[in-house]
Amino acid sequence: MSTTTTTWQELVTDKKRRQTEAIPKSWLISTPPPSELIVTGVPEACGLLTEKEVLITNTEVVLLLEKLASAEWSSVEVTTAFYKRAIVAQQLVNCLTEIFVDRALARARELDDHLKLTGKVIGPLHGLPISLKDQLRIKGLETTMALTGLVSPGYVSWIGKYAEKNSVLVDILYECGANPFVQTNVPQTLMWPETFNNVFGRTANPHNRSLTSGGSSGGEGALVALRGSPIGIGSDIGGSIRIPAAFNGLYGLRPSYGRVPYAGAVNSMEGQDSVPSVFGPICNSIGGVKTLMKAIIDSKPWLKDPLAVRKKWDEEDYSLAEHGHGKNLVFGIVWNNGHTVPHPPIIRALEMTKAALEAAGHKVIDWLPHRDKELCDTVYAIWNAGCMQDFNSVTSLTGEPLIDNMLLEAASSEAVVAGFRPPLNSGATAFELWQLQKTKLKLRQEYLDLWQETSKMAGTGRPIDAIISPVAPFTATPHGLNKDASYTSIFNALDYPSFVFPVTRVDPVKDGKKPPHQFLSPEDEANYSIYDPETFLNAPVSLQLSGRTLEEEAVIAMTEIVDVALKTQK
Repeated sequence: MSTTTTTWQELVTDKKRRQTEAIPKSWLISTPPPSELIVTGVPEACGLLTEKEVLITNTEVVLLLEKLASAEWSSVEVTTAFYKRAIVAQQLVNCLTEIFVDRALARARELDDHLKLTGKVIGPLHGLPISLKDQLRIKGLETTMALTGLVSPGYVSWIGKYAEKNSVLVDILYECGANPFVQTNVPQTLMWPETFNNVFGRTANPHNRSLTSGGSSGGEGALVALRGSPIGIGSDIGGSIRIPAAFNGLYGLRPSYGRVPYAGAVNSMEGQDSVPSVFGPICNSIGGVKTLMKAIIDSKPWLKDPLAVRKKWDEEDYSLAEHGHGKNLVFGIVWNNGHTVPHPPIIRALEMTKAALEAAGHKVIDWLPHRDKELCDTVYAIWNAGCMQDFNSVTSLTGEPLIDNMLLEAASSEAVVAGFRPPLNSGATAFELWQLQKTKLKLRQEYLDLWQETSKMAGTGRPIDAIISPVAPFTATPHGLNKDASYTSIFNALDYPSFVFPVTRVDPVKDGKKPPHQFLSPEDEANYSIYDPETFLNAPVSLQLSGRTLEEEAVIAMTEIVDVALKTQK
């Protein structure tokens, strides 16, 4: 379909029609009315999935792989079960973009035939269905998010274009025996912590559909939360894995730059490499995150991606050899970032985590913010140096409007989410950009020095082992109100691997609104004003654990320790 003779609205209508036609008619369900906000129980209650399919889709990744490897469960039946549940999720929260049932089932049959013929699995992820954020190219599939050589995440412009080859990460997943089976929704331009675009529309949060699923990996977060996928791949430039993971009550890892290959994928602001985006997993279990990360790293991605870091999976790091082998750990805890005080449920989650860790024999000390706002502002200025030119160069191809807010209804310019759509005349000269990059490096050095100095108060002879902090000053917000990514963006600037873990849920009794405090900023006052526990009903409450650069194995292991401590306390 030619964009020179067809309006962008007609392109969208045709694409949505073809997406709908890709869904087997027998997999359509009677969906609950919009007034039914909590839909996490619908996949099991709707009657589409058999008892065994419910069992399969509720099984965690590690056990799922064991059953696939032993041929107790075939790849065909596992893929079918998750595909049916993914289609249910799509009908409930609108989380998918590309649907290719026949192709995924053909791959599943190939995997089953190989195992039956040879008695061996193809790789460590044999038969595992994996969902992919719609940035990753799969050869031969239409990818409305991108065209080879050009970038268009969440745009109308490249409807009808097909990927000529796989992204490197997709090649690796296939080599490991995985079965990529759906692609998931993103916001227009990717640069937004919510998920809405002019092609596929809005993705809602299954825990409360009046709330956002987060972004920009919001389709992944919502899909995995409904167990329509055992594990998904998201990307994170300022919190885009961690925010959806947190808002949907999942585990999500933001690795350091280059630990997971990015080559062949598409992105907004390509060429901006001072604060690059990274790929990482979103899952219902820590074990699934570890399994996927190890499989990817063991595949030696640095041989396929020139920017991938040459660092093998380090079992010594995972054993926490440099962290007292996991005994008597010391955590820094962030109560607020000096700019915005978190809502009561987040404070309660911090208190719960501190108590659980201390009960388990670990130590928790306060980590005071150090120029956090300056660091985040520097990062935003780096992104803003050329982002509007990047966005407008793509939307102008079809006349598609640039979305300037994520509210449910059109709003005035006063409602625009600050920091995510800079003024049209914003930008920086090359020299000004260099100064921003110098500032970022200076602040990274200061953080490193501060971390080292904590050895004086830790009591273990070493610095603190990790930082525990909010993912945002709120849980999932009503659509259009996610205005603060500072709690995540700081770790993108520092390049610290960060792992989100669920703690609790909003409780209207325990999380009542507190009296006004002395506000730290106008944003702090605005954040205080939107809180009402009934508005955030049933929202998951999560935190993040951050280690030092390229310390993914240790971060995974320490998050396991925190997770066990919390579950023991419960």
